Amino acid sequence: MIKTRFAPSPTGYLHVGGARTALFCWLFSKKMGGKFVLRIEDTDLERSSEDSVQAILDGMRWLNLDFDEGPYFQTKRFDRYEAVIAQLIDQGDAYYCACSKQRLDDLRETQMAAKQKPRYDGLCRDLDLRPNSRLALVVRFKNPQLGVVTFTDHVKGEVSVQNAELDDLIIARSDGSPTYNLTVVVDDMDMDITHVIRGDDHVNNTPRQINILRALGATCPEYAHLPMILGDDGKRLSKRHGAVSVMQYFEDGYLPEAMLNYLVRLGWSHGDQEIFSRDEMIDHFSLDGINKSASSFNTEKLNWINQQYLMSQPLEQIIDLVKQRLQKTGVSFDGQVDFHSIVDLYRQRVSTINQLVESILYCFQEFDSYDDKAAKKALRPLALEPLNRLYAGLEELDDWSAGAIHEVIENITQELDVGMGKVGQPLRVAVTGSSFSPPIDKTVEIIGKPQTLSRISRAINYISTK
Repeated sequence: MIKTRFAPSPTGYLHVGGARTALFCWLFSKKMGGKFVLRIEDTDLERSSEDSVQAILDGMRWLNLDFDEGPYFQTKRFDRYEAVIAQLIDQGDAYYCACSKQRLDDLRETQMAAKQKPRYDGLCRDLDLRPNSRLALVVRFKNPQLGVVTFTDHVKGEVSVQNAELDDLIIARSDGSPTYNLTVVVDDMDMDITHVIRGDDHVNNTPRQINILRALGATCPEYAHLPMILGDDGKRLSKRHGAVSVMQYFEDGYLPEAMLNYLVRLGWSHGDQEIFSRDEMIDHFSLDGINKSASSFNTEKLNWINQQYLMSQPLEQIIDLVKQRLQKTGVSFDGQVDFHSIVDLYRQRVSTINQLVESILYCFQEFDSYDDKAAKKALRPLALEPLNRLYAGLEELDDWSAGAIHEVIENITQELDVGMGKVGQPLRVAVTGSSFSPPIDKTVEIIGKPQTLSRISRAINYISTK
């Protein structure tokens, strides 16, 4: 059975790169009818935290990337790692090393001065050292000195590395704690991982891990190393490019379906298709479809995709998200508000839930000021007569519907012999505070009669006292 794993370190939040890796692992396992494992690699005790673990779980839950096994925690498996380290020592595939940090630093400086690749020189390889109270010993894997490690990467193609280029890496620190390259090998072996899909910053570790797996008599998984994600400027993605917690995108009003759709297109494609349902992602996904070159994170593209989902997702889902956001910002609303009309009007004009909420706040609460540009253009002395007539006409209305409101506005344009903009735009700025809104008759209907008349009166006073 196909098995993939996502194995983040809980030293921070779940970021965009990690979320994409998790998605690709999840998609491949679903496509192949396999299993997806979540493993928390928390052996870095100083930097790991419960908050980070929770951030990873929250991100996975928001994106709806359900795992079949886990979460497994490496800190719960130290006895197993110790047993494997002892096994490698007993069978002659690992050894104790007493080299001090000073010696290793000096060795590195000497090698770099000679323009050589820095690597451990194997001083303790054949000394058969044993633990004692006088020496702080690490354990090194006895890497083969001859031959070649070759593997076929699903993204990079065939990769070959001479064993002579690989030094004897440390697999246990002097305090006995295992290192990354040892724990990941044992976990992949014990959990029957068949495909390792991860960032290409790990590609240099792969030959070393393959050699350890071979020493343990284990079957090597297949590998797919994903190219990195860059910012628009071609540099490695960082916070200044938007490499924030995945949950920040939730806070910013993005939909999880849109986020997944954007992530899947960061380094993978299926023809020219841009919008994918969850089922389509699974149906079309393949490791061979992953791009070999780096991808660039583009917020404008993410916004465009999110807008498509805002327009296409069930209206009730969007309404629920809008209500949640309103409540979170302390805005109260009652059952009289026609959310269906408001949200349906605005979701076609914004990119995020937050923008949608900001755009409709005038329906629920008074605004403190007008948009400067809109006020200068629309709330001028010439607008006084249209606004006064609008107040009188709308005050008389018993039928507060968009159709009746439109008739009042149109009658005033005919009486004044002016275009619709000369009447509609001052009204729009008066009741919304800005020059942007859905059709003005529908907007006024949504705001309601008392609020509309109050705001028109306010605008008349604003113009009169300028």
